[in-house]
Amino acid sequence: MAAYALAGPAVLLLFLLFFVPVIAVFVIALTDWQFGAHTFAFVGIANFREVFGDDGFRASLLNTVIYVLIVVPGTVILGLAIAMLIESGRSLRAFYRAIHFLPFMATLAAMAIAWEALLHPTIGLVNQTFSALGLPTANWLRDEVTALPVLAIIGIWQNLGFAMVLFLAGLKSIPRDLYDAAEIDGADLWLDRFRTVTLPMLGPVLMFVVIVVALRAFEAFDTVKVLTKGGPGHASDVLLYTLYRESFEYLRTGYGAAVAVVFLVIVVALTLIQARVMDKRVHYQ
Repeated sequence: MAAYALAGPAVLLLFLLFFVPVIAVFVIALTDWQFGAHTFAFVGIANFREVFGDDGFRASLLNTVIYVLIVVPGTVILGLAIAMLIESGRSLRAFYRAIHFLPFMATLAAMAIAWEALLHPTIGLVNQTFSALGLPTANWLRDEVTALPVLAIIGIWQNLGFAMVLFLAGLKSIPRDLYDAAEIDGADLWLDRFRTVTLPMLGPVLMFVVIVVALRAFEAFDTVKVLTKGGPGHASDVLLYTLYRESFEYLRTGYGAAVAVVFLVIVVALTLIQARVMDKRVHYQ
């Protein structure tokens, strides 16, 4: 009874703050409710049929997948590379860690405004630098070809510090004896030591970073809202922005809830698959 009494408040809050809203979203997805309306009717799976038949939703789903496929590998590879460079140095380690971690701590909506100024087609620093170097320029945020890749680059920039800090912690936990043993066994080159010691021992950290960064990439919203609003056309539309637009701009809350359910199922399924597949490869006991 004492255990139930002590755990009860936390369990109750968990139920109220997480499970009740999820159940409510599932129920709303089965209705035609519009935000602010006093009445609604149950329409079954009509919203889901409309979602999967909507070209705009399919475009946002494809864009989200492309965004994740750019952000996750880019963040993991660059984060690990920077962590290894910092760990191999002997001076200014704290400075480099702080510099690379700052974007993760910053408010992304405020940073998006700074990126908007940098990417301005005429007065932006990016285009001015490209012009000075004789490189081609573009209207980065208004071009269907460049809008989504630019948002993905900003996503990598924002998550890089998080991945770097975790990889630094993982590198520090690797026993030095393993490197000495690898060198005795003939792993003289840094690439051999990286392949035979560093990467295998970083397996659990790598799995955690991949899953968390993938979840954060799926949750992309701030930069899309501030910089492109899903445009031009649907070139940079992502699932969360589609959910927001349908629910709170078009007031089609039932349709937006159906999008939220699809989003939740995709994220949970991918997380479980990642954990199942990677867990077998990164734990050695």
